[in-house]
Amino acid sequence: MNAVVRSVPFLRRLVLLALLLAASSAARANLTIEIIGGGATQIPIAVVPFARESVLPQSVTEVVGADLARSGLFRLVPVGSNRPSEPNEVLYPEWQSRGAEALVIGAVVPLQDGRFEIRFRLMDVLKQQQLAGFTYTVTADQLRLTAHRIADVIYERLTGDKGVFSTRIAYVVRQGNRYELQVADADGFNPQTVVASNEPIISPAWSPDGTRLAYVSFENRKPIIYVQNLLTGQRRVLANYKGSNSAPAWSPDGKRLAVVLTKDGISQIYLVNADGTGLTRLTHSGAIDTEPSFSPDGEWLLFTSDRGGSPQIYRIAVNGGSTARLTFEGDYNVSPHYSPDGKSFVFVTRRNGRFNVAVQDMVTGQVQVLTDSRLDESPTFAPNGRMILYATEVGGRGVLAAVSSDGRVRQRLTVRAGDVREPAWGPFVQ
Repeated sequence: MNAVVRSVPFLRRLVLLALLLAASSAARANLTIEIIGGGATQIPIAVVPFARESVLPQSVTEVVGADLARSGLFRLVPVGSNRPSEPNEVLYPEWQSRGAEALVIGAVVPLQDGRFEIRFRLMDVLKQQQLAGFTYTVTADQLRLTAHRIADVIYERLTGDKGVFSTRIAYVVRQGNRYELQVADADGFNPQTVVASNEPIISPAWSPDGTRLAYVSFENRKPIIYVQNLLTGQRRVLANYKGSNSAPAWSPDGKRLAVVLTKDGISQIYLVNADGTGLTRLTHSGAIDTEPSFSPDGEWLLFTSDRGGSPQIYRIAVNGGSTARLTFEGDYNVSPHYSPDGKSFVFVTRRNGRFNVAVQDMVTGQVQVLTDSRLDESPTFAPNGRMILYATEVGGRGVLAAVSSDGRVRQRLTVRAGDVREPAWGPFVQ
């Protein structure tokens, strides 16, 4: 369960979820991203406007440059008047004098059928050689996604990590008396409403293939888990048992989900097939067990429980058996999520009255607190494991924020009008 009431003790959260009031009209504006911290070492890169780019309804190079700058790992070098579009036109000494270590060039070719051919090259200025080059044939409405994919290629070739600019994020916007579950590009553009309600929507969770979202809706005045197909818009009930149905989490193969139900009394974790059949109970405690997260190999679940007297993070095998407590620092640790490589997990910890995002190593148990705000929640890893998206508050309003897994790069994502909560970062685009 992702917390909706942020400052109350853990043990009251399940009860208070059922007391949430209805809301009225939601914002559809793009998320605005503000970079509030950069990496210690940034790669200087020049992104030259592509030849004949003016024929496009959307500048590809502007999106590419914005993606790279937003990552905090790149510093954009001013281009000037010399704008090569082919490798043989690059005057390397000039770009070296500008301080660029990498150079992006390209060209646009309009096609007779209305599509566009987008050619790009990534050049190593120091070694004076090409690092990557691709040609894409796309329609006008695919230009922004193409720009994100170009930025992904650049990011991967220069950092060694797979880029996430072409991925999507899900989040809930509340404005007035209305909630909207929205899906947007990772840079906040192209928001699309998945479902809208005058009752709360919480806990969105992406299927591994990125085609479905599981979430909890209170539209029938009780928490029910739905799964919605993002391609067809069709949705169905996954869990509507007596009491509360909450905290869906997909298995890595997409064949089943872990859910939290109170049908047998107190909140416990169950496994259910993706079509809603085959419900089996996994935990059997007299405490609240909630917020499950699958390991990347699908063999383990992290979860939050107060079985030790305070909310802490535990691990259990998906096949059942004994549990192991993982967190020992502090008396409040909740909302665990495995990193994509399974070597660590992110969670929310309370320190000195503040609720902050932290990461713990699975082997050593070492904890690093990544944020210093007052009220953070719902942390979720980017699919490459390099950034963590979470919800926080600024000026009494809910916003999204992101921090790198080493704490050096920070971003803030806001909607001009509305309260933004419950983020979930989607998988890599296939």
